[in-house]
Amino acid sequence: MHIPVYWEVSVMNKIVPHLWYDKDAFEAAKLYTSLFEDSAIVSHSSIDDTPSGTADMLTIRLAGQEFMMISAGPFFQFTPAISLRVDCSSKEEVDVLWNQLSIGGTALMPLDSYPFSERYGWTADRYGLNWQIMYVKDTAIRQKITPTLMFVGDQCGRAEEAVRYYASIFENAEVGKMDRYGPGEEPDREGTIRYAGFSLEGILLAAMDSAYDHHFTFNEAVSFVVSCASQQEIDYFWNNLSFVPEAEQCGWLKDKFGVSWQIVPSVLGDLMSSGDPVKTKRVTEAFLRMKKFDIAELRKAFED
Repeated sequence: MHIPVYWEVSVMNKIVPHLWYDKDAFEAAKLYTSLFEDSAIVSHSSIDDTPSGTADMLTIRLAGQEFMMISAGPFFQFTPAISLRVDCSSKEEVDVLWNQLSIGGTALMPLDSYPFSERYGWTADRYGLNWQIMYVKDTAIRQKITPTLMFVGDQCGRAEEAVRYYASIFENAEVGKMDRYGPGEEPDREGTIRYAGFSLEGILLAAMDSAYDHHFTFNEAVSFVVSCASQQEIDYFWNNLSFVPEAEQCGWLKDKFGVSWQIVPSVLGDLMSSGDPVKTKRVTEAFLRMKKFDIAELRKAFED
């Protein structure tokens, strides 16, 4: 499967979560941005003649956070392996979000009171994207929406390894306190991660292990775009993150845990937004042939 890269000149953060839809990205964006304060559709564009046909692409802001979205065919399905946890300051807010996001979706954990939260629910929305909606009593909310990685199957028990590995790669990283499973919590193994928070380049993320018999794992439906200012930076992240050669395509790669990343030159937005359709076509044809991006070759395609 050839996968078109996604770019936007509006992206400001070093790392941005990227969501892949079959054909409903714009519809999903309208729903999501209607639910959170400080939210908007920042940009909406398309690129033709990709291996997936026409790709419809958006950058949105949700509760002040950037997300990228694409409609590019039914190649990847969202799974609970990566979900979006939403921290709420009131139970009423939990209910409002649940009532909207659960319509036409599938509840994985019903809205209820749990030992870790007085009001919590986990649902896949009508598009398949997974949300954990949680009341966080007496807790300052540093980031409203937290991408959460769940390590299951062959990857179960590797959450701590992954957190520490990612933190070693990115220059600005913090690893928070790790909550571990204790004795008698089978099938989860004592000492593995119930919950761990960490940050990479200013974005908060979370990780957890789950030893239950899940029938899903990480895939390209949710990936993380890393914006790079130089070829040296592209090479650095590529060399440190790519562990599955057959997954390398158009800046996409898979790491040793199965998580997908897009290593993208920040200059690509400028090259693709010149307003000259001939230049845009040449650059598009150039990057669709690439695995790891080559900035010099992209510039050459632009200038020829």
